[in-house]
Amino acid sequence: QVQLVESGGGLVQAGDSLRLSCAASGGTLSSYIMGWFRQAPGNEREFVAGISRRGSSISYADSVMGRFTIARDNAENTVYLQMSSLKSEDTGVYYCAATGSSLPIRRSANSYGYWGQGTQVTVSS
Repeated sequence: QVQLVESGGGLVQAGDSLRLSCAASGGTLSSYIMGWFRQAPGNEREFVAGISRRGSSISYADSVMGRFTIARDNAENTVYLQMSSLKSEDTGVYYCAATGSSLPIRRSANSYGYWGQGTQVTVSS
């Protein structure tokens, strides 16, 4: 039902910041718990961050906690991932995902039924 499009990826240096955006269409963003996932070459797709429908509940992977911030603007049908203090280990394709399920925020990619096409984030060191 909902279509997701990520943007904001690019090539940055270690220590830099980057803000990813996920624009939703075909559905209201407030109907979905949103998640960010990433996939590095040769690795499985892993959970990065998730946010509840109203933004009151947030979950982060241990590897990004304190450096990344997830936020949503339901009025604009957009979810964001603010990434700071980027490391080479953060390199990968970042995906926006949506699920119509209830809390808690789930970390398994299989729990999300809607996905964007991904945006490449490359951190040089």
